[in-house]
Amino acid sequence: MTALVTGSTGFIGAAVARALLDRGVDVRVLVRRESDLGNLQGLKVEQACGDLRDAASLRQALAGCRQLYHVAAHYALWASDPRIFYDINVTGTRNLMEAARDVGVERIVYTSTIGAIGLPVGGGPGTEETPVSLGQMSGHYKRSKFLAEQEVSKLASAGLPVVIVNPSAPVGARDIKPTPTGQVIVDFMKGRMPAYIETGMNLIDVDDVAAGHLRAMEKGRLGERYILGNRNLMLREVFALLSRLTGVPAPTIKLPRLAILPLAYANQWLADHVTHRPPRIPLEGVKMAKYVMHYDCSKAIRELSLPQTPVDVALEKAVRWFRDHNYA
Repeated sequence: MTALVTGSTGFIGAAVARALLDRGVDVRVLVRRESDLGNLQGLKVEQACGDLRDAASLRQALAGCRQLYHVAAHYALWASDPRIFYDINVTGTRNLMEAARDVGVERIVYTSTIGAIGLPVGGGPGTEETPVSLGQMSGHYKRSKFLAEQEVSKLASAGLPVVIVNPSAPVGARDIKPTPTGQVIVDFMKGRMPAYIETGMNLIDVDDVAAGHLRAMEKGRLGERYILGNRNLMLREVFALLSRLTGVPAPTIKLPRLAILPLAYANQWLADHVTHRPPRIPLEGVKMAKYVMHYDCSKAIRELSLPQTPVDVALEKAVRWFRDHNYA
């Protein structure tokens, strides 16, 4: 059996590809000609060149595949041209799902994001059923992923055999880019975190996220969504864990979010009009810090037997990998 994995050069996608290979599945990966293949080094995978914006290339890549893991996305807090989020995350996802339907793929797992899950107005952890709207999405990444998930849900209602997974913040080895969460870890290791804005997050080992994908493929209910997460933490608790793992002192100065917001807007303007490089203080990150992004992951634990590796173990993997690869 052959499975196509998109986004295999990235953090979650590489973990999914490795987990499939460990299961003895033949893996085909969709890559662009300019992709950094570092995360695929040493893996016995078949490469198919294509682009989510090129429907013909997707049909060719899917030929003969019984399963599809669509992990790829444009994941960033800033882009010089925001249209790339919608071209890849929304239109690209629809292109791939329609191609999978047309060639007769038997089963699909679509990787959404925890950011597309709602949070209760009165506080507390969000669940797969918590109401949310496009107007509550902050930034182009979250808006595009929300719209992409809606496209997938529509196709699921029309009979597409797809299960949706919503990973929280994964940590671990091979965060090559790194992700925004990984960048926080790198900055902490470098001593670049003299102060912080308090917020809440849910962390999970990236290998557990990969296992969740495979188990969603095996026994997830079609059309359902599953939060792939583990432990809810406040940022100060994450820093305390990182301090124990690295010996770097945790920051003690907590800054009010509203005091940083003007600086973030200024950084955004400079990035858009002067430097054309990602802002040092991402505006969308500061905006998201307003929300305590804690979630109830019990549905995936109950229905998919989602592994729950201790978060300090996952953080230790990340710290070791970043150190071994000279990120910090």
